Amino acid sequence: MNVFAINGSPKGNGNTAQALHLLLGEVSRAGIETELVTIGGKMIHGCIGCGKCRESQDRRCGAFPNDAVNELLPKMIAADAIVLGSPVYFAGINGTMKSFLDRVFYVAFANGGLFRLKYGAAIVALRRGGGTAAFDELNKYFQISEMTAASGCYWSAVHGALPGELNQDAEGMRIAKVQGRNLAYLLKLAEYGQSAVAPPEIIERVMTNFVR
Repeated sequence: MNVFAINGSPKGNGNTAQALHLLLGEVSRAGIETELVTIGGKMIHGCIGCGKCRESQDRRCGAFPNDAVNELLPKMIAADAIVLGSPVYFAGINGTMKSFLDRVFYVAFANGGLFRLKYGAAIVALRRGGGTAAFDELNKYFQISEMTAASGCYWSAVHGALPGELNQDAEGMRIAKVQGRNLAYLLKLAEYGQSAVAPPEIIERVMTNFVR
């Protein structure tokens, strides 16, 4: 089993990254392989709705083929779980993370549900307010992809402005660790039950527009 984590912050050792390390540390202690990458400082264009990913034979974004989306997508497809961490900008996730996730998850959606039945976990870092809105935003990517999200013991957010200030948020640190342990537990259950329980059959996709 393996977990692939994405730090949406441009800071490789800021509060978002440190929260992810807390979460992933509990996963690693359960004997599960983890990997963390930071994308916040990369140039990543948002989705332009061109539909080229639906025509792709190699499950790639065709509009911007040479950025982090196509670089990291194979690792996300191969992973058993995907962990998302973002700083909170204006009560939402930061723009680079938004652009990355919109494109990655749309490629996965357009190619038959590449993340279907994987596990996920999301956590955000913030100074003061807007954490639940950003946390909800991350979890919506899991929901539309038929993924199962691991919970913590509260809405998963750590507080702090300067890097390292999350260490003053004892409750936030506990939430990250609990979430990591719960994710590891779900993965162990999945590994144990794969040979005994068949995955649910796919129901044919139906799209209903509100305006005809």
